[in-house]
Amino acid sequence: MKPAAFDFVRAGSVAEATRLLVEADGAAKVVAGAQSLGPMLNLRLVQPRVLVDITGIPALTRVEEDDEAVTLGACITTGNIEDGRVPNRGLPMLPAVAMRTAFRAVRNRGTIGGSVCHADPAADWVSALCTLGAQCLIAGPAGSRRLPIEQFISGAFETALRPGELLEAIRIPRLSPGGRWGYNKLCRRTGEFAMAIGAVLSDPARARFRVVIGATGGKPVVVDDARAVLKEGSPTREAFALDEAAVLRLLDQAGIADRVTRRQYVVVLQRAFDQAGVP
Repeated sequence: MKPAAFDFVRAGSVAEATRLLVEADGAAKVVAGAQSLGPMLNLRLVQPRVLVDITGIPALTRVEEDDEAVTLGACITTGNIEDGRVPNRGLPMLPAVAMRTAFRAVRNRGTIGGSVCHADPAADWVSALCTLGAQCLIAGPAGSRRLPIEQFISGAFETALRPGELLEAIRIPRLSPGGRWGYNKLCRRTGEFAMAIGAVLSDPARARFRVVIGATGGKPVVVDDARAVLKEGSPTREAFALDEAAVLRLLDQAGIADRVTRRQYVVVLQRAFDQAGVP
């Protein structure tokens, strides 16, 4: 199939992009890498009247950094991150996740902001950025606002963006030198969307110990205090000891009932803890 007819407009600034979205009154879609939107257009799963191209907006490809965080414009591609074209000091998780996301052709075009806004539960950036405690910087007709990514993603393929709003950038806190992380996923084949994702961040110096269960069919399960899924007394000097019963309770809350699927989540999460090691 081919897309339904649409107008194509290239925005030159964030303000122009938000104005175009408001004028379209819900009939517009933002396009950057088009790695998700393109197939949806071809299948006519979406039929916008207007496509607003944001790839030429300088503010959306900016990279800013300070001692606390790195801020990436929404149009930074996964390939840019994989190739080290953005700062990753204190953020080794970024290129590690990028290189295992989809296929190189997709990474060359797909943007970090596009992945977050598409909000596919099985997408790597959705779970990885929730693990890192990223914040979404949003621009809109009423001004700018900021949301933690776990609040920005409100459900499967759903976000907290209001009419006329645009994701402008993502602010990602750095890890301290002693910070550890683990990220593991299960896929049928390399490059495909994950069937189960487990991730952990342990950074005592910054008082962060977070665990994320992703690819659940809805928004990621985010646990701010990862001790809630560890056996009493963990972490030990040898390893993190995962409390399987606690993980299963979280999966119950996420509506995951299949026994085999539940076991897959336990395994990927344990492997993420093993990868993180002792803080």
